[in-house]
Amino acid sequence: MATDVIIVVIALGLCLLLLRPRLSRNRTWRATVTPLASIIGSGFLIAGPILAETAGQQAWLAMLALCGIAYLFGSAIRFNIRYVEPDLESGPTLLTRSLQRIGTVTLAIAYFISVAYYLNLFAAFGLRMFNVTDPLWTRLIATCVIGALGTVGGIGGLHSLERVEIYSVGVKLGLIGAVMVALVGNSVGALASGTFTWPELTHPTGGDELSIILGLVILVQGFETSRYLGAEYTPEMRIRTMRWAQWLSTLIYVGFILLTTRFFTPDISLEGGETAIIDILAPIGAVIGPVIILAALASQSSAAIADTNGAGGLLAEASNKRISVKIGNATTAAAAIAITWAADIYQIIAYASKAFVLYYAIQCLQATAAAVRARRWAHVGLFSAALLLATGIVIFAAPADA
Repeated sequence: MATDVIIVVIALGLCLLLLRPRLSRNRTWRATVTPLASIIGSGFLIAGPILAETAGQQAWLAMLALCGIAYLFGSAIRFNIRYVEPDLESGPTLLTRSLQRIGTVTLAIAYFISVAYYLNLFAAFGLRMFNVTDPLWTRLIATCVIGALGTVGGIGGLHSLERVEIYSVGVKLGLIGAVMVALVGNSVGALASGTFTWPELTHPTGGDELSIILGLVILVQGFETSRYLGAEYTPEMRIRTMRWAQWLSTLIYVGFILLTTRFFTPDISLEGGETAIIDILAPIGAVIGPVIILAALASQSSAAIADTNGAGGLLAEASNKRISVKIGNATTAAAAIAITWAADIYQIIAYASKAFVLYYAIQCLQATAAAVRARRWAHVGLFSAALLLATGIVIFAAPADA
């Protein structure tokens, strides 16, 4: 009971702190929190169960590796912010212009899949309030929500819903902060009482383990949003705050996995596993489940709105405005519904990872070409290696239940 009260107090305090108008108006904070909120979203909630199944006790190392891969791809995007964007404004070469167009279309397709991913998780966590884990019901609810979002976006645009995203970021980060504090307190108490234990877990090994881990890049995706904030922030601020967002998200992700590993059990099942974190952390307190569900609903709703709007805008840009943003929004919703019924949540995660990594590969190719023109040979080697890694992920990544 005392633990539940503490979690609620901390969650409310952090939410009030993060929703303060003065903080929300701070430009550096806003430039940091946009990519940070995208990175620490649904991935935060499903990373534990999936990595427990995939990497066992080494789950935190797998997460560290994923964050490292993301940082490598992020370095290519930061290089492009500094060196490719000026070229796009001053008269791009044919190669630069072509890669930019291909990258725009690829990212739009990635958003199609991510909307399905976010709203299937939204449905799964929402249904857990009623102890429902049936995949059919998850698909039905997700279809209804996607359809509603597509209808609103297709008729009147999604600008009226963007305020949901602004407030949900503060709520989500506040709730996640409360969960982290509760985990730290629980671990400290277990160490003090001598009851701290580390579980023995079996998991895939060798190529099977690696292919599944490579299919989880979507868990740490979101940093690329800094590339598209040029109308609001300078290149220097976007580069700096993108680094901060990736550093902070790595600290939170790896810390969260380390703190939750002691709660992993050999019978963690992928049946309803996207919401398994609720059951895993139930020993901490009765209120932990509702807190996680609220964080999930806030996270998925805001991310889905942002990505639907993002995809609509990218389709409009790629078509030279022949396709309107509203039609792009409706197209995104239709594609997300099709994906919802064509694949299960773990396949969607792998497909989304491949789609985003394909976009990152194009960014790496852009960065490599720009580094060659600038005769920055160390960067040529770095981004070429990143391009090879991205290619390997697209080819070999596998769903968690494969």
